[in-house]
Amino acid sequence: MHSWRELEAAAPEIAAFGSQRLDGKLAYLATVREDAKPRLHPVTPIIGAGHCFLFVEPSTPKAQDLLSSGWYSLHCAMNDSSGSSGEFILNGRVQAVTDGALRALAESISSYRPAARTVLFELSIHEAHAIDYRFGRAHRRRWPARDAS
Repeated sequence: MHSWRELEAAAPEIAAFGSQRLDGKLAYLATVREDAKPRLHPVTPIIGAGHCFLFVEPSTPKAQDLLSSGWYSLHCAMNDSSGSSGEFILNGRVQAVTDGALRALAESISSYRPAARTVLFELSIHEAHAIDYRFGRAHRRRWPARDAS
């Protein structure tokens, strides 16, 4: 797993596109329920200072899913059915953040003020996908890139 900081260092164009599509905007988070079925949730990711965060109400199914399995897939919202704004997808695992300084950082870069009761999660990245549509054709970039072997 990788951090947002590692994505920024290794693939700055993909990270910049992802930040533009996700930071402080509506996105959709897929989680895994206890019965191994998928579940989808609207969220507002926070990106900055080398991190990707989510504040989550602790009593929600999404918090329970994240605390139990930790696996997620995050997809930006789309502006229209043509995909003209492009797509950004992250897949990986989350970790609940208990460090007060890291929470203060997340609150300082957030576009909204989270309630004190929320659980802060940091997203670790297994892979990131940036897709834009040029002249009706998908241009896909993936990080980390698949091995040629």
